[in-house]
Amino acid sequence: MPNITVELLSGRTPDQRREFVAALTDAAVDILKARRESVRIVFWEIEKSDVANGGILESDK
Repeated sequence: MPNITVELLSGRTPDQRREFVAALTDAAVDILKARRESVRIVFWEIEKSDVANGGILESDK
């Protein structure tokens, strides 16, 4: 059973998540030969104030 953890900045819409999990599930089924019903995806949302790239908080961009 593939367990896929996705970390992303908060703010994605439910429709974006639906489209993403559908594509990710399709890839797991095609490439890993996993059963569709066994593909588990968990989102971890990160606030922009909790991430910095190049010394600048994402919330400051």
